Amino acid sequence: MSALLELSDVVRVYGSPPVTALAGVNLAVATGEFVAVVGASGSGKSTLLNIIGTLDRPTSGRLSIDGVDTIDLTDAELSALRARRLGFVFQQFHLREGTSARDNVAEGLLYTGMPRRERLALALTALRRVGLEHRVTHLPHQLSGGERQRVAIARAVVGDPPLLLADEPTGNLDSRSGNAVVELLHELNAAGTTIVVITHDVQLAGQLPRQVRLSDGRVVSDSSRKVAS
Repeated sequence: MSALLELSDVVRVYGSPPVTALAGVNLAVATGEFVAVVGASGSGKSTLLNIIGTLDRPTSGRLSIDGVDTIDLTDAELSALRARRLGFVFQQFHLREGTSARDNVAEGLLYTGMPRRERLALALTALRRVGLEHRVTHLPHQLSGGERQRVAIARAVVGDPPLLLADEPTGNLDSRSGNAVVELLHELNAAGTTIVVITHDVQLAGQLPRQVRLSDGRVVSDSSRKVAS
């Protein structure tokens, strides 16, 4: 399988005096993989998420997503890349209050230039995909935590992006809702979506086919290969 995501010697340094958040990360994720990036607070996983999601730029090194070398892209080009190739799921859901589940999901297509009618039709399809066709008109406060996360996942996949990034997707959920979300992610992966989950939860990471462990901004273990110390 080809690499959908590839990081080569990625370094990210902040501030003065400089603090190194990522210290030469090399990581390749093939099309169709389901990967957990796991590490304690301060390990660099949040910085890695921002780099992979093109929300931040590396200080040095290279990042390729779906065959596109992102390093020399303009901010507008990166926004277009995110709109068409990346889906994001966050711990805090980030749903707009006072807006129906269907409209929240449709907002995931705002930057594609698609007409509203088409966006709403695709949003309904995405909600059916996550098992929430009976909640399309409900507002966020009328939904359980697990349902809100399912809406967030529907929004992330409504444009059928090849890569889904999930940041602590079960962090705000009880164990039952969390397990249901993990099961849904497995279903999406089985249907062809490549997924990278960023988490500190080793139990969650252990449920995924591949685990990559970060420490002090470096990849220290990868269940798919041996990492030199």
